[in-house]
Amino acid sequence: MSERWNRFWDRFGPWVLWFFAYSVIGWAYEVFLEVVVYRWGFSDRGVLFGPYCPVYGFGALAFLLCFGRFVKGKNPLWARIVLTFFGCMVVATAIELAASYLLEWITGSWPWQTYVDYTIQFQGRIALSPSIRFGLGGLVFLLILQPLFQKLTDKMSLRWRRTLPPVVAGILLADLCLTILL
Repeated sequence: MSERWNRFWDRFGPWVLWFFAYSVIGWAYEVFLEVVVYRWGFSDRGVLFGPYCPVYGFGALAFLLCFGRFVKGKNPLWARIVLTFFGCMVVATAIELAASYLLEWITGSWPWQTYVDYTIQFQGRIALSPSIRFGLGGLVFLLILQPLFQKLTDKMSLRWRRTLPPVVAGILLADLCLTILL
């Protein structure tokens, strides 16, 4: 392989793996809510064919880019937690709102429940209750999961770090193309 190819995947490969991992975790979270919490029964909560919700992957990477350094900073712990919580609420809610408009434009609807029955909501697209869960989820992600995933990707052999991310990216891209075409 070329040196440019290797440098590219050395730099962005972990991000692809994290995106995929958080997309799968998001899908599992959505299915858990639907089956266990709401007792609606199983339905595939993803937009694509595979068991993943890319909006969670985008949200996780946005949290990492926006708050990754801040959460590790020298400010008092309480300040980092409170500001990160509210920041994650805002970022995730903005992503959910944008995704609802984008998917409605592409497919004619957005593929998740509406929030019209929630007391505090906007157009049934976003609501306060899920936004609070997004803030809490952002804290779990940044303080617990991401350090663990960082260690796991750091411990991968160089061969796996350069092989697995392009394979995962290819699978996601193929799934996206099939979803659009079918």
